[in-house]
Amino acid sequence: MDPVAVFKSPFSEKFGIPRQSGLVAELPGEVHLVGEYRNPDALRGLESFDYIWLIWDFSANGKAPDTPWKATVRPPRLGGNRRLGVFATRSPFRPNPLGLSSVRLERVDFEKRILYVRGADLMDGTPIYDIKPYLAYTDAHPEAAGGFTDETAWEGLEVVVPDSLATVFTEDEISALKASLALDPRPHYQDDAEKKYGLTFAGRTVHFVVCDGVLTVTDVEE
Repeated sequence: MDPVAVFKSPFSEKFGIPRQSGLVAELPGEVHLVGEYRNPDALRGLESFDYIWLIWDFSANGKAPDTPWKATVRPPRLGGNRRLGVFATRSPFRPNPLGLSSVRLERVDFEKRILYVRGADLMDGTPIYDIKPYLAYTDAHPEAAGGFTDETAWEGLEVVVPDSLATVFTEDEISALKASLALDPRPHYQDDAEKKYGLTFAGRTVHFVVCDGVLTVTDVEE
């Protein structure tokens, strides 16, 4: 398969990216058509949809092409200490490294062949293999059971960003950053109040600590 597009995101590395699409609804992203697929006719009619599906490549999961696949994985949602079948999870370590994300389509730029979206869980540079419209009448099942995710409560963190550090970001960027940090990007088995973490967002490195349910940004490096 050949990629039809590449994704542009404020996140240039995996750490800190929301673990599912839609968790940070305000997170901006761009889908840039590439190569022979930069044909505006291929986008005709897409502007009438509110959401789209992206089918993409887990290109940064670190798995070598000849690495044997594993039947079970350790979902972060379960603290990384319980194994489930790979097909019962959304782990990036799969027999075929394909991701599926539902994102909000804000607008289509036919001249530039760019889709402007929000709510994606893709890293900057991610190859996209296909784009499909989201159809609420068939794709949405609000009463569906969520398996092990129904068993585990998800509590967000309080996020504190000092005004002196927040001003280096645009209003749109700081809103998306705070919402992403509130999801607690740390591995679920780590809870060290003394440990400083760092993630790259919008071209800057953001360092933070977490203590008693409060995430505090300590510094931002250009």
